Amino acid sequence: MGTIITLDAHGEELMEQYRQLLPTLEKLNDEAYNQLKKSLDEQGIYVTAIEHRVKSEKSLAGKLELKGAKYKSIDDITDLVGLRIITFYSDDVDKVAVLAQRLFDIDWKESVDKRKLHELNSFGYNSLHYICRLKTGGPRFELQMRTALQHVWSTIEHDTGYKGDVKIPREYKRQFGRLAGMMELMDEEFSRLRLSITEYRRQTLSLVKSGQLDDVPLSRDSFRNYLETNPFDRLNRRIASVNQAEIYPVSMMSYLRVLEILGMETLGDIQRFIDENSEDAFQLAVAQLAITDIDILASNTALQYLCLVHVLKKGGGRDGLKKLYDTINGESETNTMLADLMYQQAATLPFMHKE
Repeated sequence: MGTIITLDAHGEELMEQYRQLLPTLEKLNDEAYNQLKKSLDEQGIYVTAIEHRVKSEKSLAGKLELKGAKYKSIDDITDLVGLRIITFYSDDVDKVAVLAQRLFDIDWKESVDKRKLHELNSFGYNSLHYICRLKTGGPRFELQMRTALQHVWSTIEHDTGYKGDVKIPREYKRQFGRLAGMMELMDEEFSRLRLSITEYRRQTLSLVKSGQLDDVPLSRDSFRNYLETNPFDRLNRRIASVNQAEIYPVSMMSYLRVLEILGMETLGDIQRFIDENSEDAFQLAVAQLAITDIDILASNTALQYLCLVHVLKKGGGRDGLKKLYDTINGESETNTMLADLMYQQAATLPFMHKE
């Protein structure tokens, strides 16, 4: 059997006010959620969850039974509608707060930033709480903003009964305190790490644009930024001109692994790879394409011919070409035939006979 809740006359009056207000609360719940969701999407702020609810009659009755006397009317209860935004990073909580300030009227006297309380074992409760009202008016509602780690910690505390009625032994409290400190440190470090990575990407992009490529280690981010400068376009156009072919765009990120295997360590290495092999790559493409009627080429064509020439110049021979094709296409017997054919076509070209 459930717990029987007994309300006094004032509590019953508040409950009746709630029932009359319920349709308005349900509309408020939807409107506040929709405004927040739209604004977050427009600003590109990714959050792990947006929770929203209207307080149930049972939940309200329990609250009124305990402290109904402190409320003069139903309007004094600010969490009849509650929203919670859970972010991945602690600095995103502040971004969400700025959006909320733009969207809603904030009751600053009732709002509280629990992150500034710094109480022992308070990590899971370090949410930023705003008491809000729609710009168009209506009842107030509560908006909580916290990180995913804070949310997980709060759930763990609730699940273990740490905040329950039973007194927890000192040794367990100490363990909770240590873990709370570790979680708080993790929260801060994840945000700090994201800022560091963002700054690294910004510096990398700046170096790419300035041409200081030897200072940029080859990585997924740096290679993606480098591709934005269209380093293979000139050679692609030359190759396409052989058959007046059309070039259709494809991703070249899969070639990052190929370039690493070929010994590229910086973007400067790739630029020299292009400069030293472009003419021979063009000649190899002509030798293969001139006898065909191919009129559509992928945008990774130039890069593939550059890799083929590089392998041959380094003395890789048929085996080197086979390994290259295996890396590009996945291991297959077909790659043996491709390597043989490419080697035969390359054998007649001048770069194969240089000492």
